[in-house]
Amino acid sequence: MTDVHRLWADAHQVFAVPRTGETVGPLADVETAWNSRLIDEAPNGRLLTANAVFSALRSDAKLHLLHVTHAFDRIVQTGELLPSGGCLVGSVYCAPLFSEASGLRPHNLASYILTREVPANLARSSAPGREPTALVIEITMPPRAHRELAGLDYLRLGAIHLRDYKHLEYLLSREEQYRLREVVVERVRGAMGFLSLAAAVAYRGHSGGEEFPHLLHDALRRIPVLGYIYFEALSEYLMLYSRSPHTCRLAERGEFNNWLYKELIFGNLPGVPGGFDLSRFGPRLDDLSVLLNRLDPTIDPVHARHFLVERISYLTAANLFTRGDAPGSWHRIRWDFPSVVEQFGPLAGHLIHRGLRAFRRYPDFYFFFDQYKALQAWNYWNHMDIVVPFNGTMPKGEVGINPAYPGLRYTIWRAEADERGSLHPVEELPLRIAPRLVDTKHTLMRTQRLSHASTDCA
Repeated sequence: MTDVHRLWADAHQVFAVPRTGETVGPLADVETAWNSRLIDEAPNGRLLTANAVFSALRSDAKLHLLHVTHAFDRIVQTGELLPSGGCLVGSVYCAPLFSEASGLRPHNLASYILTREVPANLARSSAPGREPTALVIEITMPPRAHRELAGLDYLRLGAIHLRDYKHLEYLLSREEQYRLREVVVERVRGAMGFLSLAAAVAYRGHSGGEEFPHLLHDALRRIPVLGYIYFEALSEYLMLYSRSPHTCRLAERGEFNNWLYKELIFGNLPGVPGGFDLSRFGPRLDDLSVLLNRLDPTIDPVHARHFLVERISYLTAANLFTRGDAPGSWHRIRWDFPSVVEQFGPLAGHLIHRGLRAFRRYPDFYFFFDQYKALQAWNYWNHMDIVVPFNGTMPKGEVGINPAYPGLRYTIWRAEADERGSLHPVEELPLRIAPRLVDTKHTLMRTQRLSHASTDCA
C-alpha cells in the first residue's frame, strides 16, 4: 500500500462481528480489551455491531437519507448540492430515513437535526428568519458497493493533517510557518502534565488520581482536539449506558439515543451551542454529577467519571501519540518542531489544522488544504467502493454521500413532515451532487465557528 492509502485506511474504524483490533504496538491489547468491554458490559453495547444504520448500509434496497439545508433557494438556483468538510471530510452530511407505510421515518438523529439543531443554529445566525428545508436523497446502491463497514474516525486524522501540511506548507509565508510551528511546540509542552498522566492511565492502568480533572481542564485550553475527544467519550458513555425508557425504545429499533448528547450541548451547556465549537467543550469532571442527573437519572455519575478518565486517556494515547510507539522519556524531549512530531505526530497535525484558522489569510487558501484532504478521501472511498461513508467514532447515525463516486445514482426531493414526524417527498428537484467543497461562507455552522477561528471537526 502507498503511504497515503495506509494513512486513510488507518483513519477508518472497521466494524465487524466480533470487532477486531486494528492498533499495532503497545496499545493493541488495550484496544482489544476496550472492544470487549464496550460490547459485552455496556447495556447498549450490542448496537456497536448490530444497528439500524448498518442494516441499511448492508441492504440491497434503495437507501433514503435526510439532508437539512438553510440555503434551499441558493441550491436550487445553482442546481448543485455540494459537500462540506468536517468530520466526514468531504461528504454531503446526512442522517438515515427508514421506509414505512406511513412515510419515511427519521432516525432519531435525523429528527433532532431537523426539529431542534438547525432551527437553534438559525436562530443564532445572521439570518434568523430562515427556515430549514428537508431534502430526501434516495441512493441506489450499486452491486459492487462496499458491504464490510469501515467508518471514518475524524479523531484519527492527525497524521493526515500533518502530511498535508508538509506538502502544502509553502503556501504559507516563512513567518507564518515559523509561528505555526512555535505554537505547536508550546502547546504540547504546556500540556505535558496531562499527556504524561493520560499515558500512565492508558498504558499502565494508573487510576488518574485526584490530579486528572485539573490537568485535563488545563490541557483543554491548550489542545483544542481534546475538547472533541472529551465530547466523543462522554457521548459514547451516555449512548452506551443510558437505561431510560426512551433509550430502550430506540434500542429496540436498533438506534443509539442521540438526543442525550445533543441535549447535553443544546440544553445544558449554553456557552457551546451558538457555534457548536467542540474545541471549547470542557465541563469539569467534578461538576458532571449534577449535569448527568438532570440529563438522564439512569446514568451513574460515579461510574461515568471513572469511565471518562480511562476512555479519554485511551483516546488520547491512540489518536494523539505517534502510532505504534510507546511514550518515551518525555523529560528528555528536545523542544523543537521535528522532535515534537517524532513523539506526537498526530497531535501536531491536529494543532496545525486548528492553528491555520487563526491566520488572516486562511480563507484564501482554505480550498487548498480542505479540498486536498477531500480529494484524498474520495480517492480512498472510490478505491474501496464506499458510496455512503459514516462517522466511525461510533455508529450513531451520521452518514454522508461520497460525491465523487463514479456512476452515483440518486434522486433528490424536497420533503415535508406530517404531524407524526414522518417525511413525505413533495417535489423532485433537478439537483446535481458535485465533487467540490462548498465555500465556508455558505455553511451555517462553520460560518459561525470560523468567526472565532474554529471548525466543526478537529
